Amino acid sequence: MDAGSTSEAIDPVFRALADPIRRQLLDRLIAHNGQTLRELCAGLEMARQSVSKHLAVLEAANLVTPVRRGREKLHYLNPAPIAEVADRWISRYHQQRVRALADLKHALEAQPMRRPEFVYTTYIKTTAEKLWQALTDPAFTKRYWRCAFHTDWQEGSSYTLEQNGVLIAHKDQRVLVADPPRRLSYTWHTFSSEWAEAVGRPVGFSEEYVAKLAAEPRSKVTFEIEPVDDMVKLTVVHDGFEHESAVLEGISQGWPRILAELKTLLETDRESAAV
Repeated sequence: MDAGSTSEAIDPVFRALADPIRRQLLDRLIAHNGQTLRELCAGLEMARQSVSKHLAVLEAANLVTPVRRGREKLHYLNPAPIAEVADRWISRYHQQRVRALADLKHALEAQPMRRPEFVYTTYIKTTAEKLWQALTDPAFTKRYWRCAFHTDWQEGSSYTLEQNGVLIAHKDQRVLVADPPRRLSYTWHTFSSEWAEAVGRPVGFSEEYVAKLAAEPRSKVTFEIEPVDDMVKLTVVHDGFEHESAVLEGISQGWPRILAELKTLLETDRESAAV
């Protein structure tokens, strides 16, 4: 991405953070993520419509991601813009002068969510069709995710996960929604002993930790793909966790890295751009 497009992407973030009310709303979401408009308005001496306008600015800057749950509209912090600003700017200035920005980035990525789910939004300079292929084609997923999904990507079909040469299969590993190139959802993989041998042992996963992961309810991940001008907005919602979930803690650390590598692959790799 060139300097011009980088500036255009970052400018709305700085403008959104310049207002103290919007920073206060972000602070509230840092304390309790996934709040409704009514919850965010509580205690603020301002009209509901004014708070809604501030949230719209934060959404436009990609700092807040709205997620519908029935009749409710929940608001989640999105760490992607803060991470991009920090990565592009912190190294150029004295650390003390941007400590507040770094602290906010840390808070966005590290604070536990009030509701047990993970929400992350990023913009990728690609097409919806290429992004769909990158999410489903084993040749792509092996390059940035180090794994492959073997399935026909039809709703209700099962899938087999291949990781480090090990195949992980289970009857509950299923495709839930497949609407190319707009929406994809599937249940999360099985935390079996084979999976632990494939990916767990090299990073020190104990048998007790793997057993804790396996004992949790099966979660699901959903990818929402929306073209925006010459880019694509990708929103990842991973939910279905219980309180104090070890799986949620793990995927909250893993998804930002995976999605950053996906973005880099699609935006800078000539081979993927030619597909």
